[in-house]
Amino acid sequence: MPRASTIYSSDVSNPEGGKRVAWAELFFDLVFVFAITELVELLHDDHSWNGVGRAIVVFLPVYWVWVGTTIQTNRRDLDRPAERIAVFFVALCGLVMAFALPHAYDDRGLLFAGAYWAARLGFGWWVFRGELRRIQPFTVSMAFTGPLLVVGALFDGPLREILWLAGALIDLAVPSLLRRRLAAMTFDPAHLTERFGLFVLIAIGESIVAIGVPVANSGTAIGPATLTAVGGAFLLCCGLWWVYFHFANDAMRHALTIAPTQLTITRHVLSYGHVVFIASIVSVAVGMEATVAEPGHHLPLPYVGFLFGGTALFLAMFGYTRWTMFRRLSVTRLTAAVGVLALAPVALLVPALVAILLLAAGVITLNVVEYLRAGRARRPAVRAG
Repeated sequence: MPRASTIYSSDVSNPEGGKRVAWAELFFDLVFVFAITELVELLHDDHSWNGVGRAIVVFLPVYWVWVGTTIQTNRRDLDRPAERIAVFFVALCGLVMAFALPHAYDDRGLLFAGAYWAARLGFGWWVFRGELRRIQPFTVSMAFTGPLLVVGALFDGPLREILWLAGALIDLAVPSLLRRRLAAMTFDPAHLTERFGLFVLIAIGESIVAIGVPVANSGTAIGPATLTAVGGAFLLCCGLWWVYFHFANDAMRHALTIAPTQLTITRHVLSYGHVVFIASIVSVAVGMEATVAEPGHHLPLPYVGFLFGGTALFLAMFGYTRWTMFRRLSVTRLTAAVGVLALAPVALLVPALVAILLLAAGVITLNVVEYLRAGRARRPAVRAG
């Protein structure tokens, strides 16, 4: 008779084959729900160009902690208590980073940087131990990037921002600089693409929160304009979900499965591509929050930028990922991105609820066009069969 640990293993193959996402990983993700919420609030409080830059700088270490842990859990057995404890330790460090994030440039900078370094030290030592002499992304962050962020936290003003930006860029660059050393790494395609899809879902979930919170906290009667803006914002969330999950996530899994060197897809499409996907959805969430809060007013230019620029960036990024995976252009999504940018000047001239409805209609139109094109492409194959 099989052991219970075998029956209930987090690594039991799913019906399509491959490793299943473990409960410990889903628990780990809860911390990053909070981190994305704090990031949206940071941008809402300071939506100047400088504020956007500062938000990106503090988001990258948070994102990289999630990516590094996710890459390693893909290759390890989370049924082992020691592995789970390591993940929980990183989650605790991520929680500290999340509540330090809004004041990372003030009195919580050392707390933010120290939590990042602790996450990399703790998980790296626990997972690699005897391999710590090898140069790899974890050892670089343990020995160099983490201390750099801590040193940066000891200074105020631009010097802190410069050192933290340098640390973030080093973390992003190391997988590419060490690509030959890491080329032999293999991954479970279904599990890894599902994990990154779940982070996208976290960001879309924060957009839902951004829609609901202003209405719930308004303390006034909810009129037709507010309900219309809520409906338009929710339709936009549905449209963004459809763009990613109806075709793209499966395409990423397929590309990772057939890739001669899986690290190429992991690095460019998952690690690098998704930092843009998630950042763009966060941007859209900030714009949604402003739209729903005052649907009858015209959106200020920064919020139009968040809403339309974030959506355009989200769509355009599929041009990069599709080309990286299959050397093909994503014509429909690149065209839609240009169309969204063309709508942005119109959004400055109309009430916020009209702007959100126009944007939602544009994204839904893209989904309908792609659905019809895919249907036409399948029909000849069915006839041939």
